[in-house]
Amino acid sequence: MLRRDLLKGAAAFPLAFTAPALARAAAVHRRLRPADAGWPNEDQWAALGRQVGGRLTQVVSPLAEAAKAPNAPATAELFRNLRNPFFIGESAALTQTLGWTDAWTSRPSAYAVAAESASDVAAAVTFARRHNLRLVVKGGGHSYLGGSNAPDSLLIWTKPMRAIDLHDAFVPTGCAGKVAPQPAVSVGAGAIWLEAYDAVTTKGGRYVQGGGCTTVGVAGLVQGGGFGSYSKGFGTGAAGLLEAEVVTADGKVRIVNAASDPDLFWALKGGGGGTFGVITRLTLMTHDLPTLFGGVNANITAKSDEAYRALAAQFLGFYRSSLMNPHWGEQANFHGRRQISINMSIQGLDQKAATAIWKPFFDWVAQRPDDYDMTKPSISVLPARLFWNGAIMKTIPGVAHGDDRAGAPASRFFWAGDGGQVGQVLHGYRSAWLSQSLLAADRLPALVEAIVHAAATWGVSLHFNKGLAGAPAEALARSRDTATNPAVLDAFALAITGGEEPPAYPGIAGHEPNIAKGRADADAMRKALAPLLALPLKPASYVSETDYFEPDWQGAFWGEHHSRLAAIKRRYDPDGLFFVHHSVGSEGWSEDGFTRRA
Repeated sequence: MLRRDLLKGAAAFPLAFTAPALARAAAVHRRLRPADAGWPNEDQWAALGRQVGGRLTQVVSPLAEAAKAPNAPATAELFRNLRNPFFIGESAALTQTLGWTDAWTSRPSAYAVAAESASDVAAAVTFARRHNLRLVVKGGGHSYLGGSNAPDSLLIWTKPMRAIDLHDAFVPTGCAGKVAPQPAVSVGAGAIWLEAYDAVTTKGGRYVQGGGCTTVGVAGLVQGGGFGSYSKGFGTGAAGLLEAEVVTADGKVRIVNAASDPDLFWALKGGGGGTFGVITRLTLMTHDLPTLFGGVNANITAKSDEAYRALAAQFLGFYRSSLMNPHWGEQANFHGRRQISINMSIQGLDQKAATAIWKPFFDWVAQRPDDYDMTKPSISVLPARLFWNGAIMKTIPGVAHGDDRAGAPASRFFWAGDGGQVGQVLHGYRSAWLSQSLLAADRLPALVEAIVHAAATWGVSLHFNKGLAGAPAEALARSRDTATNPAVLDAFALAITGGEEPPAYPGIAGHEPNIAKGRADADAMRKALAPLLALPLKPASYVSETDYFEPDWQGAFWGEHHSRLAAIKRRYDPDGLFFVHHSVGSEGWSEDGFTRRA
């Protein structure tokens, strides 16, 4: 932690640095492990179990069982199921990413509380604080950085809290007469976005800004900032938060909003999950549902390096002039075989209007057959209310996969494009917000060169919905009032490069990760994105999709907001009970979160 940040935080919150608080901080120098003296005995664990209604369990990982019998049919079945995000999400022992080369491996907690209420969470938080335990929080379990798991810990598993309630005229607690009632939805912390969209859009006919991946947890996405396909139109997921129920490190259940604990409320909007408390319920604004959602898909291959540079420049210029507005989201992928794959989303336009917008660009390509091969572009739309209807989506070839286990609900699905992430072992991942100023005529050549280099070295995707340049004023204003790095407001896109292998796990013969390839791939990714990272004056990265080894993570993730977040962390969690890798306040702890640094 920078000294100036510490001093600024001390001035803002002097009560956090009273003598008793400092004494407590000094006393908590190492979290306990099961082999340590002082680890809770069986009677103490049993007492916690009774307090949470019998919902305390010792966690046993199916991966540990597979290691004992790597060639058994049950092991083969396990690794098949590890490609199903719904299977993973139903286990307290598993996470959606199984590890990251040379960074972390998914390990189960010692015990888990399957919390059904805020009181269950408060009991677990209090138990962990009193017994000096490492505490972990998991909802959807999608943390790339491994934030939702730690061995020898107590896990608060919010999966059972999935109630969803729609409101026609919601007013945050304590705000009557101060703010106008508005449509909203309250969502339990264990819900995934598919469940939220099913309630709000499929059944309710409205829209809530959430994540693109259907199995991502609602609470985790909001706390990380959060983007979905239509964030360019509606702002970040964090920007829509109206109120939250949260349990803080003192075991207190708080209702926070703009009027009650406003600093903590602000920190929960993009300050990072599992850092400031345990959210048990969120209330998010809902919007009028656009009439239509849809997509544009095309693959274009250049026949020479010179043609590829021209294509990249033409596409980025077309994006600047015609697509940098609320109607468009998702991505364009630049591949090593001089190819651009366009996979963009549409909201609020019919097929005729969307086709007319893209015609000049596709005509430019078609008029140059000596330079480019292009698959026939596909532009399609459908009624927005059907977009998360599993019965519809699973009938469209190549679009979605269902939960293929016997007896699984027919409504469950995940996008085919997300399939490679399920059960993955990451080799590397990097991201950078790209300022809209890079699209200006004098800076575009440098941007093109950096993208062409990235494509040739590894590959890079530009996620346009994860940059808010071109968003409407009201969406920008809501997103500005969050803890997310302000760079997102000026960014036209988030550049991402990443790589992974299918489900693998150390110690299971025939299923172990390829460490040598992981290291080689990571090196290629670093080289690929280096020129792009050199373009911004202050490199900035999205906290939920970033490099585990980011050296300047405080500045990259939160920019000028970090010092304020650090002060809030010290106020609400002075002993550092909540720890996540590269989270606010993690500077004070070892890499595993068990030992306080001097």
